[in-house]
Amino acid sequence: MARPRVSILICSAFLSLLCGQAIAQEKNCAVVVMHGKWGNPQYISSFGSRLEPTCDYKSIEMPWAQRRNYDEPYSVALTEIKAQVGAFRAQGYKRVLLAGHSFGANAALAYMAEIGDVDGVIALAPGHVPEFMYERGIGRDAVDRARELIATGKGDETLSMDDLNQGKRQSVRMSAKVLLSYFDPTSLGNMPATTARFKKAVPLLWVVGTRDPLYPRGADFAFNSAPPHPASKYLVIEADHSGTPDVAVNDVREWIKGLP
Repeated sequence: MARPRVSILICSAFLSLLCGQAIAQEKNCAVVVMHGKWGNPQYISSFGSRLEPTCDYKSIEMPWAQRRNYDEPYSVALTEIKAQVGAFRAQGYKRVLLAGHSFGANAALAYMAEIGDVDGVIALAPGHVPEFMYERGIGRDAVDRARELIATGKGDETLSMDDLNQGKRQSVRMSAKVLLSYFDPTSLGNMPATTARFKKAVPLLWVVGTRDPLYPRGADFAFNSAPPHPASKYLVIEADHSGTPDVAVNDVREWIKGLP
């Protein structure tokens, strides 16, 4: 009587293995998720978890997090994103996407312009517009001073400035070279410039709420500058800036499912 039970157990184990392999094969999508200014990974993790099982995700802490307080320049932030993209590739994911909220969306666009090795970008309520800040005089003196310091080889000198986030100001301190990398109007933070420099045409989902400060700028602000792709979409939803990820998550999941 023992042999049939052993055979059943062996068959069950074999079927479990096959099921496990099938599930692994179905998970062919992964998303690197990035939070906004003064936030942390937990702020965007709820959005990421709701993309499952369509895509696995990893929420990473960026230099503009409240805890890190701009501890690295923008170029290093992109290398941190690249490390997670590489980790997903090494795990065998066929499609790796970038999704960011506010400053995280800004970074997703900059990544596509500078490195460009992902398969699509999800920009949720894109934020951080250094050219607007500079025009309004917010941080302008610090940016000008940072240029002077870097020109004289003093890029490590620390400066203070007012940072702006959805109408709120917060004093921040960082080195001149870090400050200029984020707040120079012509830096990687300039979204119209980075979307125009995408390394290749990929699906771009740009999501903006009707109560977002950037909403009046429309698709011509930056979305239309990106290389055309048939799966790209400019999506307007009823939401404010901070609530955009939660309101848009179902639309984002369906957009991912429909990618070619």
